Amino acid sequence: MAAVKELLRAENDGTLSFGDYTLGSKTKLDGFEFQGDIYKVKTFSEITKLEKNEMFVYESVPGTAVTNFNASEQVVTFSVSAMQDAQFTLELEADTEYVVYLDDVNVGDMKTNLSGKLSVSAELEPERSMKVKIIKK
Repeated sequence: MAAVKELLRAENDGTLSFGDYTLGSKTKLDGFEFQGDIYKVKTFSEITKLEKNEMFVYESVPGTAVTNFNASEQVVTFSVSAMQDAQFTLELEADTEYVVYLDDVNVGDMKTNLSGKLSVSAELEPERSMKVKIIKK
């Protein structure tokens, strides 16, 4: 799957796509307006980070490309790709249980910490994206 060369873009279906893990040095795009919110992305081969209204949303190590990112109060969905395995962290509701699906396979229940962070490790392969779905219990 290709990286998001625009760094951050709005899709026709109302979702966001962001991240370019092929970059050799840190690159950022700030002030991207989408549905009344202001987004900022920092991305390169080592990390991808997305903020909404100066608040943490998503971070991966190493860098990833995320497509069709959609987050509601109950469900977060997106596809992720990278050159190698990656760990991504999302900001969700604090001290709450979620069910995590990777490529439609239930990988178990996970609980956010007191700051609302949920970290997931994904076995990724080049040129292939993985569907992620996280549902609040």
